[in-house]
Amino acid sequence: MQKKVLALAAATLATTIYGINHTVAKSVMPVYIGSLGFVLLRVLGATILFWTIGLFFKSKKIEKKDRLTILKCGLFGMGINIAAFIAGLDYSTPINSSILIIITPIFVVILSYFIFKNKINFSKITGIFLGFIGAMTLILNADTSSSVGRNIPLGNFLFIVNCLSYGYYLIIVKPMAEKYDLITLFKWLFLIGLIFNFPLGINQFLEVNWNNLPLYEAILPMLYVVICTTFMTYFLNGYALTRLTSTEVAVFMYLQPIIGVAFAIFSKSDTLSFTIIIASVLIFTGLYLTTKKDKL
Repeated sequence: MQKKVLALAAATLATTIYGINHTVAKSVMPVYIGSLGFVLLRVLGATILFWTIGLFFKSKKIEKKDRLTILKCGLFGMGINIAAFIAGLDYSTPINSSILIIITPIFVVILSYFIFKNKINFSKITGIFLGFIGAMTLILNADTSSSVGRNIPLGNFLFIVNCLSYGYYLIIVKPMAEKYDLITLFKWLFLIGLIFNFPLGINQFLEVNWNNLPLYEAILPMLYVVICTTFMTYFLNGYALTRLTSTEVAVFMYLQPIIGVAFAIFSKSDTLSFTIIIASVLIFTGLYLTTKKDKL
């Protein structure tokens, strides 16, 4: 019982870190670093941390038959996924990212249908439709003159790309996570993500005036994104999965927009509008219909 409580606490902490990240990551872009340079910093930091820890553990060799899958996991999970999210956050707002991020399970259902031929009933189809309408509401009715987001429609579209890429990653990484230990898996995935993002972000990365970055406004937020959001959450969710089912851990995704929106409003980095409320209701309803279990 005590171990399950610790697992629940780990999943809650991981979700809280993700929720706060929407505002923290937004605060440094593009003032101190460009979005693609920030992506490179994030995957570079995580790669160094995972490979350093890997020196103290005996790693399992990646089997030849799994190398293509590992490559795709790194490309979609640590490459396209992270790049689209950070770039989207640069253009859009913390609240929009907090809300749109939860449509990932909807994409998982859609992709599972095409990849594994999983059945989709009327309830799931309705949920997918409502989630799509909610997402399009945020994209098409975004305030293009907002002082928080530079190009909110573009940013929201990139969040959709992020969710689609991450949804595909979740499907293909599951058998790899069951076969290899987390250190072995993530050090290779982040290395692949680093190779993918290096040519995209190196110019913005080198443009940063690293010697004169302010501590509270830039350095600490960057460390939070690298250490907490990118590194710690993988361990926290990994530990939670050893004591909880994947379904129980997935439920915590519902908390992320609540925490993200609350923190954005509390820190006065974003505001809540009627359009966002309507879109949130549509997305949450769509998420519920899409992910609820069928009655036996």
